[in-house]
Amino acid sequence: MNAPQRLLPALLAALVMAAAPAFAADPATPGKTVITRLSDLPTYTYPMPAKPSVMVRDAVAVRALAEAIEKDIRSDLATFDIQDVTAVRRMHGTLLTIAMLKGDDAEALKQVGIVRGMQEKPAAKLTSGRITEALVAARQGPAEAFDATLRTNLEAALAALPWDVVQDDLQGTKGYLEYVSEGLVIGSLESSLDPAAAELGALSQALADNILGAAYTLSVMLPHKDALHAAYAAVVDSHKVALKPDIWAARDVALDASAKLSPVTVAIWDSGVDFGIEALGRQTWANTKEVPGNGQDDDGNGLVDDVHGIGWTLHGDYTPELLFPVRKVVADPMVYQQYSKGFSDLQANVDSREASELKQKLSSLPKEEFQPFVEGLTAYGQYAHGTHVAGIAVAGNPAARLMAARITFDYRIIGDRPTIAQAYKDAAAAVRTVDYFVEQGVKVVNMSWGGSLAGIEAALEQTGAPGTPEERRALARRIYDIGYKSLFEALRDAPGILFVISAGNSDANVAFDEFMPSSFKLPNVMVSGAVDQAGDETSFTSFGNSDVYANGFEVDSYVPGGARLKFSGTSMSAPNMTNLAAKLWALYPGLTVAQVKQLIVDGADDKQAGERTLKLMNPKRTLELAAQAARK
Repeated sequence: MNAPQRLLPALLAALVMAAAPAFAADPATPGKTVITRLSDLPTYTYPMPAKPSVMVRDAVAVRALAEAIEKDIRSDLATFDIQDVTAVRRMHGTLLTIAMLKGDDAEALKQVGIVRGMQEKPAAKLTSGRITEALVAARQGPAEAFDATLRTNLEAALAALPWDVVQDDLQGTKGYLEYVSEGLVIGSLESSLDPAAAELGALSQALADNILGAAYTLSVMLPHKDALHAAYAAVVDSHKVALKPDIWAARDVALDASAKLSPVTVAIWDSGVDFGIEALGRQTWANTKEVPGNGQDDDGNGLVDDVHGIGWTLHGDYTPELLFPVRKVVADPMVYQQYSKGFSDLQANVDSREASELKQKLSSLPKEEFQPFVEGLTAYGQYAHGTHVAGIAVAGNPAARLMAARITFDYRIIGDRPTIAQAYKDAAAAVRTVDYFVEQGVKVVNMSWGGSLAGIEAALEQTGAPGTPEERRALARRIYDIGYKSLFEALRDAPGILFVISAGNSDANVAFDEFMPSSFKLPNVMVSGAVDQAGDETSFTSFGNSDVYANGFEVDSYVPGGARLKFSGTSMSAPNMTNLAAKLWALYPGLTVAQVKQLIVDGADDKQAGERTLKLMNPKRTLELAAQAARK
């Protein structure tokens, strides 16, 4: 299973164009083969004449790679009717990068128009391609005035945009320009692509695209970084006091501890929970049939010392330890606590002190320190993740009883090679976990994690799995299907439990790209997308199967040890929905899963996002509807 969020892809992403949401499938184009899944597109590989971290500086080698990739993309666009605008947009985004690398201004502007026309998130439609347009315009003037012209044109274009719509995107790009550096780019290639290229002698298009993005950053962005940053900073700084309103406090409802409430068991299926935190410890679920710490299976359920929940190691072995032993990775977790907060802020386009500190660290990071720093930061983020989610899930609900079900996520940039045997072992652990929930009377489970078919395929390639690209894709499919089938059926066969799942932070169509479990469609599943403090769709939230959107922006909660930090992501929006479901059951224990789900949907407010309508969770309204129904 993949981690709740991966740091490396976020740092590697070329910030040229923003991605776009999915659209409804159109009728098939005559003469073209219809593609309804990302995995149905052909696989392509490209020989690596040198390590990617070295090759990226070779303009001739980069040009040859770009032309080969361009040929394959244009062939796919001509041959296939791809029923997902996000996938098509990604392909045109790569063509845009290639045009800029080739210095083909006319083609670059053409691709900007195509990609911008595919955007559905209002901010992305307004902001995408602005850097490209400013760079092209500056190329038309005198070389000695390039940076001055670039800044003037870009600043004017950005200043003309409606701040209330684009502020998050502009702040995010400003932040990116503050931390991107040569050391960061080269270090990421060395740690993530060089091993696979050396082992296989070639890379797939999915990985080779990163070389083009890195070459663009090194040859186009970094030489003009100061001018680009100055343009964004001027516009962002002019709006320092124009903060978006926060709609969530007025919608929240805290239950009164003196009221007649029924206990509700809430399971946090995540990276573990620190029950040593006093506030969480008071609400801990306890298995009274188990004697704490005696190393025995007192209740005879096959699980030793499952007092407050259960856990599984990275390789699917049972453990009673409910928190990942983070000190085995980093000597002092506190060093990474603030950096972890800074990364969450970068992802959510928050210009905070922690984000500034992380940007300074990243911008000056030597390439040889990239891997240990990223892996340490990832390890801490995963260690803290479950505790943060738990605090959100039980806030304002004294009747909630917390159970932990620990998953161990891999913090390494390149982890173990995926195998069929491990897939079956992970599947068995997942099924046993769901059975445990049923046995212990859990009402609602929060699942702020997921993985994708493409992620497994990339992991096989990055670990040098033998065989052709087609054979690796087939193996990835077998591994994915083992996990998908077992988890889907386990959730389906626990109809008395509501499973709340985060949509994901990849700004992708979870159905087309085959993410699980966020693509699951079941009567007892709800998927949560993320909006910000004003109820506007975040730039990172995935889509395609979201029932309701909740606050996933700067959400305050606990981290291990008891400190409180604000994190962002669909990992935070999901427990907000879990929180509401648990409150409904605390007040009205006779409600069915279907009734709770319907009350959350019916109480949500409609919010326009371009031509689409989102449903924003409204706890106050949902609880009012529940009270009205109870009085009938």
